[in-house]
Amino acid sequence: MLLGLRTVIYKVSDLERAKNWYRDVLNTQPYFDQPFYVGFNIGGFELGLDPDVSGFIAGNNLCVYWGVKNVPETFEELLKKGAKVHSEPQTVGKEIVVASVFDPFENIFGIIENPEFKIENIE
Repeated sequence: MLLGLRTVIYKVSDLERAKNWYRDVLNTQPYFDQPFYVGFNIGGFELGLDPDVSGFIAGNNLCVYWGVKNVPETFEELLKKGAKVHSEPQTVGKEIVVASVFDPFENIFGIIENPEFKIENIE
């Protein structure tokens, strides 16, 4: 039934600032850019930015992990770009390393280095 993770949407209070921050962090342009939603295609998965913050409570309500090749290096780069520490890099089993930061909009942005995980091509 489920085909896998497709889209993660972060609520942001300043869409233009969020778009610029994520464009810098992800090193790519959004594929969809409207005043009501901005979407980035990251390795076949979507990071969406939604400016509708009505009813939103910032903080520890969601953590999505984005795959990276090197967690410690990526973690430091995110901090340099204005993120704040949520969870320091740690090994969670075998060679799997995770960490997370708060983006400038108080969303948790998780990163994971998992050499055992392979993306399946499901059409």
